[in-house]
Amino acid sequence: MRYLPQTEIEIKKICETLAVNSPQDLFETIPQPLKLKHSLLLPAALSEQDLLAHLKNLSRSNETVDHTTSFLGAGAYHHYIPVAVGYLAGRGEFSTSYTPYQAELSQGTLQAIFEFQTMVASLLGLDVANASNYDGATALAEAVLMALRIKKKKQVILAKSIHPDTRNVVKTNLKNLGYLVKEVGWDEKGKLNLQELGTLLSHECSAVCVQSPNFFGGVEDLQKLGEIIHQKEALFVVASGDPVSLGLLASPGSCGADIAVAEGQSFGNFLNFGGPYLGLFATKKEYIRQMPGRLAGETLDADGKRGFILTMNTREQHIRREKATSNICTNQSLCALAAAIHLSLLGPRGLRLLAEINLSKSEYLKKNLLKIPGIKLLFSGPTFNEFALSLPKPAEPILDLLRQQKFFGGLSLQKYYPELENTLLLCVTEMIGKEELDRFVEEMRNLI
Repeated sequence: MRYLPQTEIEIKKICETLAVNSPQDLFETIPQPLKLKHSLLLPAALSEQDLLAHLKNLSRSNETVDHTTSFLGAGAYHHYIPVAVGYLAGRGEFSTSYTPYQAELSQGTLQAIFEFQTMVASLLGLDVANASNYDGATALAEAVLMALRIKKKKQVILAKSIHPDTRNVVKTNLKNLGYLVKEVGWDEKGKLNLQELGTLLSHECSAVCVQSPNFFGGVEDLQKLGEIIHQKEALFVVASGDPVSLGLLASPGSCGADIAVAEGQSFGNFLNFGGPYLGLFATKKEYIRQMPGRLAGETLDADGKRGFILTMNTREQHIRREKATSNICTNQSLCALAAAIHLSLLGPRGLRLLAEINLSKSEYLKKNLLKIPGIKLLFSGPTFNEFALSLPKPAEPILDLLRQQKFFGGLSLQKYYPELENTLLLCVTEMIGKEELDRFVEEMRNLI
């Protein structure tokens, strides 16, 4: 949006209309102690050339995955994004579009959303997907609220192996609504503790939420969990960690999930300092009226030609607020478009190959790190491209030393779980070559 300054004549006319002497009178309600008594402490103006040079110099102080080998994961994953994704998603038809309410003027945007929904429904193995949510965390929060509307029971169970930040988002959304949130821990394999779940789960529960691969990289037995949860007539909500894993693992829907969500950043979206990202959301056809967010549908126009529209928009801006399924007014359209382009370039075979590369590189690093005396696996269960290690000394000093050697050496789990001292979460994607893996192992050997 351009900056449009007002002339003195225009300012005078505005003040006359508002019955004030000057624009400053508009700020009289602000208490004097809160008003700035001096000019802003800003440096002198720079020319465009000098400003760009200054900004480039500042950027050199950033530590990025472009110059440092990263073993960080934990919800944000460094995958290769094909050049075609940025080129196509950056076309003016997409990058300048807004809300596609007027269908006859928005067919391209609506078709892109429709194709995205189709891919997400196929990926998550469920009947219908929405046009995306803000991110994976808000998608899970919306899934829980949806389950509570459907089942109308006051209890929800969350696995403690769900990303801690995501659990906090869910609990924040439920905090003042009168619902009871229970949490269930993990077992020695790093999977959800079935014995503890059996103790907590009852017919008073609306939903049980599980993440797979979970925060520790562990792959859950979703089929078995679904059977247990459905016996108590609760809904089974599954969040995928890195959805690239779905190139190899059975989809949540095929394992009995009623609602499935995921953080879609891995597809088409760079790390971007933490966002914007997009939430993937899919559910069974029978629950479509309770699904939050936007939904693009396919139809025929007056001439019998294929067309696209927004449909079933039971959101607060279309109907009475108390009847709305969500207060989400939009979707992450450009991020979703980028994800759809990336998925279309990969195809089912490409996605499987990408998942196999991630798994094999992760297993290679795991095998070689375990040869170092003192390093052990924290959990014994199967993993995808992330795994947790138990170290013989604190993780944070090791991570600091690794950064000096141009490695982001993973995440200390003690940050989120105080009881997990001297533990490290490592992630390996296709972006790390064998030489880098071997060099990292040697660095770890020297530091342990």
